[in-house]
Amino acid sequence: QVQLVESGGGLVQPGGSLRLSCATSGSIFSVIAMGWYRQAPGKQRELVANIRSGGDTNYADAVKGRFTISRDNAKNTVNLQMNNLKPEDTAVYYCNAELIILPGGRVGAWGQGTLVTVSS
Repeated sequence: QVQLVESGGGLVQPGGSLRLSCATSGSIFSVIAMGWYRQAPGKQRELVANIRSGGDTNYADAVKGRFTISRDNAKNTVNLQMNNLKPEDTAVYYCNAELIILPGGRVGAWGQGTLVTVSS
C-alpha cells in the first residue's frame, strides 16, 4: 500500500509565499512522475505542476513564473514553492504520484489534500 502525505498549507496574504511538501511511503520500486493538483470550491481539479523522473517539468499557465516544483529522487518527495500568491490560488492542493510498486505494477496515488487560503 502506498501513501502520500502533504504538508505546508495554510493562510497567507496576497503576495506571500508558501511551500508545500509531499512525502511517500510504502512498497515503492520507483517513481515515474509526481505532481500537484488543486481544486477550488465549485471547480474541477486541475493540474498545477508535475515533474517526471528525468526532471522534465510542466506548469499550468496560471502559475508559471510564480510556482516551482522540485523533487528529491532519493527520498521520493516532491515540493511546491509558491511565490507571489494570489487570491485565485486559494484551493485544496493534492499531491499525485505515478509509481511502480513492489512486487510489481503501476499505480496512481493521491494525497489527502492540504488547504491553501490566500486572503488579506
